[in-house]
Amino acid sequence: MEELKFLTAGMPLRTDKKKGYSDAFNVLQEMDLDGIEVEFVQGVRMSENSRKLVKNASDKLTFTAHGPYYINLNAREQEKIDASITRIVDTATVANEFGGYSITYHAAFYLGNDKDIVFKRVVEQTSKIIEVLEKDNNKIWIRPETTGKGTQWGTVEEIVNLSKEFKQVLPCVDFSHVHARSGGGFNTYEDFCNILDKIGTELGDIALSNFHAHLAGIAYSDKGEKNHLPLQDSDMNYQDLLRAMKKFDVKGVVVCESPNIEDDCKLIKEYYKSL
Repeated sequence: MEELKFLTAGMPLRTDKKKGYSDAFNVLQEMDLDGIEVEFVQGVRMSENSRKLVKNASDKLTFTAHGPYYINLNAREQEKIDASITRIVDTATVANEFGGYSITYHAAFYLGNDKDIVFKRVVEQTSKIIEVLEKDNNKIWIRPETTGKGTQWGTVEEIVNLSKEFKQVLPCVDFSHVHARSGGGFNTYEDFCNILDKIGTELGDIALSNFHAHLAGIAYSDKGEKNHLPLQDSDMNYQDLLRAMKKFDVKGVVVCESPNIEDDCKLIKEYYKSL
């Protein structure tokens, strides 16, 4: 991607729900924002009309998609693993149809298993996902997301290591999750630079030139993430994160997941542009 784009997680809150995407695009234009991460929370459902509207807008706006929350590639039951694979493939298929840039999802829970075993299982299931996408000639980026709790698979290290296994897989770094998972760490300019340096060093320039980040204010405990907050009601050091992204010439998307999505999205875009 040629620059860093700033997206809202779902349609802006100001959107007239009766008008849907057509009004959402007006809000984005008025606020000088760059696109939307389409949220498939309960399932991959999107009307034909919505797909067309997004597709038609994709030459001017940038779109990504977030897979449903019911995904666990390390589930104990095979049918749950199969359903998880289907949900990820469906997300990738619909996103590709509407001209999406990439998709992201929470990949797995440890469920008390050894972390090395879980990693191997995630690799095994990811290979099945890639196999289907290659068959369909679907080249959209597939991105497991860094997670906010110690019970969830998805440290920066794990996501980077998975990305080394597949050309079509790159990280989605949720910096708020990384901060919350550590109980308040990973929140300085140096910390952010270290994460970006690791990704660039281990995965190459392609990973920093085609980045996918999530950012929000976040509440946490020693067990990790509790809930999202507006940026200015939290200790999330978004200024230094954006400074680090500027230093590393990161290109791609930053998706704002704060409860006041479009206001915080505008806040971070304007701060980034001021650097």
